Amino acid sequence: MTHTQIEVTAELVRHLLRDQHPDLADRPVRLGARGWDNQLWRLGDDLAVRLPWATRSADALLRKEHAWLPALAPHLPLPVPVPQRLGEPSERFPRPWIVTTWVPGEPADRAPATRAADAADALAAFLTALHRPSPAGAPAGRGRGGPLADHAEGFARALASATEAGLVPDPQAVRIVWEDAVAAPAWTGPPLWLHGDLHPANVLTADGTFCGVIDFGDLCAGDPACDLAAPWILLPDDGVDRFHAAYRPTPDTAALRRARGWAVLRALGGILIGEAGVHGRPGGKATWGPPARAALRRLVATIRRPGGHGQVVRPAHAGQVQPPG
Repeated sequence: MTHTQIEVTAELVRHLLRDQHPDLADRPVRLGARGWDNQLWRLGDDLAVRLPWATRSADALLRKEHAWLPALAPHLPLPVPVPQRLGEPSERFPRPWIVTTWVPGEPADRAPATRAADAADALAAFLTALHRPSPAGAPAGRGRGGPLADHAEGFARALASATEAGLVPDPQAVRIVWEDAVAAPAWTGPPLWLHGDLHPANVLTADGTFCGVIDFGDLCAGDPACDLAAPWILLPDDGVDRFHAAYRPTPDTAALRRARGWAVLRALGGILIGEAGVHGRPGGKATWGPPARAALRRLVATIRRPGGHGQVVRPAHAGQVQPPG
C-alpha cells in the first residue's frame, strides 16, 4: 500500500479511535504533518496519531517504536514522542498505527538553531544519554550504524547525481572526506542505542535551540558515529566543535572520521531531496536543501585545515587520503 491507495482524513482517524480507543475519540483531530513514511494527526493538545501511508516498511517501524521507545524516553533530556496506544490493522485501515505524546516545537529545517552553544550542548546531552549499550534483541538498523563501506555504492550514486545537477562545487573534495571516513578504524565497542535518522526535519527547535527529537522509526543499535554526523547537519558553523567537547565519552579521531562519512551521506541525500528532486517521495521538501548544503560546505572545509577534532588534511597526491597523524 502506498499513499496513492488510501486517503487519510480526520474522519478516518476518528473512526479508528472510536473502534479501538473510544476514550480518545472525542478529542479534536487536525493534520499535523506528512512525512516520508507516516502522517501525523494532532489529537487534542498533548497527543498525536501516526499512520503509515507511503512505504510498507513503516508498519514494522511503528511497532518497533511502540516496543522500545517507552523504556528509553524517561532517560532522555529532550522530549520525544512516547507511544501510548497501538492501533491494529482493520478493515477500514489495514495497517498498524500508534498514538503518541505530542512534542511541541518547529522542525529545524524550517527554524534552524541559532544559539550555537545552547544547541550544541542540548544535542550533546541528548546523544550522551541515548548512546548506551543496547540489550540483546535490540533492532538492527537497515544499514544505519554498520560499516560505512556498505554504503559505497549509494554514496557514488548520490555524488554523481548531485554533481550532474550542479549542486556539488568540488566533488573531489567530497570524495576525499568519504574515503577518509571509510578508511577509519571500525567501531569495536558494544552496539549502542542510536536514533539513526537525525536530520533537521526530525529535530525540533524553540527560541533558537533544540527542544525535542521526533521520528524514532530508525531506532537501532550500532556504531555511534552514525548519530555523531548530526552536528554537521543541525548546528550553526560555530557549534560543531562545541558539540564534540560536550559529548561523552569524548569521541576519538576514528569516530569523528566515520561521523564525517555519515554526514556526507546525509548531506548528499538532503541536497538531492531538497533541490534536485531526485528522490521526490511525498515527504521531500525544499527546506532540506539549505542545511544539507551548509553541512557539505563545512565538511569539505575540514580537509583544507589541519588540526582540530580529527580533521582530515588534504593529501599531497590526488586519490590518497592521509588522516591526521
